[in-house]
Amino acid sequence: QIYRPQITSVLSILNRITGIAMILATVLIAWWFLAAATGAGYYGLVDGFLTSWFGVLILVGSLWAFWFHFFNGLRHLRWDAVKGMGMKSVRRSGWVALALSVLVTVLCIIWAM
Repeated sequence: QIYRPQITSVLSILNRITGIAMILATVLIAWWFLAAATGAGYYGLVDGFLTSWFGVLILVGSLWAFWFHFFNGLRHLRWDAVKGMGMKSVRRSGWVALALSVLVTVLCIIWAM
């Protein structure tokens, strides 16, 4: 294999994927509110799904996607100010954004418990 994925290309693709994936979280949250407004029976069904292992997995993944997209957006804002444009700085800030997204996701989960 000639091509080896680089952190810059992987994070660029991941940023786009997380942006799209957050749409799923928005739909699920809207579905949950709609179910709450509809009635107790339907709310119980939706809440049961969202609190199942699969629903929690989706919500945790969406939470990580939000934080990754947020921290990666801060990287891009810094680049818009023409700062940190060297390849070493770009790679380092990519790893920092990835690490911070995982750390803040874990902290949010701990705080929510």
